[in-house]
Amino acid sequence: MPESSIFQQRLVAARKLRDLNQEALSKRTGLQPAAISHFETGTRKPSFDNLRKLAMALEVTTDYLLGKTDDPEGFGDVNVAFRDELKGLTAEQRDMTLSFIQMLKQKSADKD
Repeated sequence: MPESSIFQQRLVAARKLRDLNQEALSKRTGLQPAAISHFETGTRKPSFDNLRKLAMALEVTTDYLLGKTDDPEGFGDVNVAFRDELKGLTAEQRDMTLSFIQMLKQKSADKD
């Protein structure tokens, strides 16, 4: 796949993965619907801030949108067994889970 079209294809795939149309994604990001269309057709490229908004709204990583990883959920560095447990959670729930694990890890370190 040509490098220039990876972002376009990934954006469309992530939007469909979340069962959103362009207008719904527009509302989630605060971007104009026309901007979403331009990004998907490749007539415009998003700024860093807009890329971040898109990734957050779609609950994927910017690395996925840019084609640096094939994992839209961003679990590449997580143990495979643990990854399956996190898969159905929202981004906020995953953050809470990771915070809880860090708290347990700190509590264990404090005992030593």
